[in-house]
Amino acid sequence: MRIDWKKITSSIYSKIKKEIESLDKKPILWVILVWKNPVSLRYIKQKERLATFCGMWFALKQLDHNIPEKKLIETIEEFNNDRNVSWYIVQLPLPKHIDTKKILRTINPNKDVDGFSPENVGKVMIWDNTGFIPCTPLWIIEIIKYLDINPEWKNITVIGKSNIVWKPIAALLMNAWATVTVCNSKTRDIRSFTSGADIVICAAGKPNLLTLDMIKMDTVVIDVWFTIVDWKILWDADFENIDIAGVQITPVPFGVWPLTVAMLMKNTLKAYKKANIGIKS
Repeated sequence: MRIDWKKITSSIYSKIKKEIESLDKKPILWVILVWKNPVSLRYIKQKERLATFCGMWFALKQLDHNIPEKKLIETIEEFNNDRNVSWYIVQLPLPKHIDTKKILRTINPNKDVDGFSPENVGKVMIWDNTGFIPCTPLWIIEIIKYLDINPEWKNITVIGKSNIVWKPIAALLMNAWATVTVCNSKTRDIRSFTSGADIVICAAGKPNLLTLDMIKMDTVVIDVWFTIVDWKILWDADFENIDIAGVQITPVPFGVWPLTVAMLMKNTLKAYKKANIGIKS
């Protein structure tokens, strides 16, 4: 059974839009775009459209993809020091000549609504809710809430190896008292960890890594990663065969991006509240 991501995102956007309507000023979502690849451009357009729908302003700083790393860092420092820019994101991926980790370390964590900076990811690890949670782990938590699942006493298997999905979602679920098993695409006999799991989260980037025979019939499967092979999008979970009665699964490819952008809007609203003392976040 497919999880109704449209209903989830609609509810989130409605709440954000209602809150923004009550504010004196509109939040502005600032985006720094370096690489003009088609995926990034499409993602930017989606963010602009949904920010506008929520009642936010949208501002884009577009840079040449050949920009030297030093110049990009200088631009980010300008955003860090600009009092008129209270929060922003740097659209990923970046060109290969730029060190993404160095860029993420440069972003002011108090303005990092993507939640990618080491400080914000670190806060998730130590159970500190004052920072910004990375958007993909945040919407995974939203789905679990929507399904009315209490993570306590649940066995959850997370498959992946990224700093912005795998580690934060594992930490968030452990913070919620779930029993979490973390695996990756090189784990031996992944089936032994997924077969008894109540929830399986796939974020490994390996096509059809999770198959129907690896899960029980009442499992919730949350798939967030894909790989393009011969111009075809392949997801970590074997969606066509797992999408059966008795198993709840996030729809692919449509659910991931809208939910991720919804969480970006939620973080942006949180940043606005933090920047305007007296507004509850």
